[in-house]
Amino acid sequence: MKALRIGTRGSALALWQARSIAGALREATSVEPEIVIIKTSGDKFQQTSFSQIGTKGVFIKELEDALLEGRIDLAVHSMKDVPTEMPEGLTIAAIGKREDVRDALLSSSGATLAALPRGARVGTSSLRRQSQLLYARRDLRMLELRGNVDTRIEKLKRGDYDAIVLAKAGLDRLGLSGNISEVLPHNVSLPAAGQGAIGIEARAGDAETLRVLTALEDSEARSVVTAERCALAGLGGGCQVPIGAWGRIENGNLVLDVAVLAPDGAQRMWEQDSGAREQAEAIGKRIAKKLRDGGAAALLERESRGTRA
Repeated sequence: MKALRIGTRGSALALWQARSIAGALREATSVEPEIVIIKTSGDKFQQTSFSQIGTKGVFIKELEDALLEGRIDLAVHSMKDVPTEMPEGLTIAAIGKREDVRDALLSSSGATLAALPRGARVGTSSLRRQSQLLYARRDLRMLELRGNVDTRIEKLKRGDYDAIVLAKAGLDRLGLSGNISEVLPHNVSLPAAGQGAIGIEARAGDAETLRVLTALEDSEARSVVTAERCALAGLGGGCQVPIGAWGRIENGNLVLDVAVLAPDGAQRMWEQDSGAREQAEAIGKRIAKKLRDGGAAALLERESRGTRA
């Protein structure tokens, strides 16, 4: 088989992920991978807020274009960045073993969320994180935070923010976990659907590449991420709507928690459902229906009008 071209963003975290997949391919197969760096819209407009540029596929569209045009053979993504609607002709061929799904608070003083001073400036680019933090602490002042992981930490250290929130998995992968002041519990901050999981996207008709990628598939990660993404799709949620989802395997069953919030943190709806791992899609759809029937539909409609450009 010819060398597989792995498309990736050029950030330190994206490169770490792409190299880990390249290493796994070398170990599991006789394939020699080649890494191809592609700049995405999310990378090009780092000083522009997501509310202005939109976030649906902002970190992966150019990678998907390269796949469809045959310039690369597979693309490596953080699954939380992948929209629930896939372009025709592409598929998530494999999802690797999932790392820590939780969010982490980094504060300039080392303070936890509860110990931050009243009116503390907290940086995040995620409406999901913003709404959940405001639900816990209505007094916080939420500020836009863009840039790669190291850039965000540097902004915290120079005093632009009192605290910032990042995914723990990314900090772990880059060896930056020593900066964490507090790992946020799930009842404070539910992760994004797919957070902590690396997905490998390929052309649906590329049988040879799909066969090779089966060696990297983690069935547990696939089932829990599928449940989370089905719930997100069932709620009509994208990155501009604050929805948290956490699936995991407990005593052999798949357990899923999903929360829907108002952007200002004034309201939170939360549901849990469970079942056999094989029923991942059904669990996700069922919990989305529970939330919509309970009033989430009206909340999402209001959020949609108020937060989308």
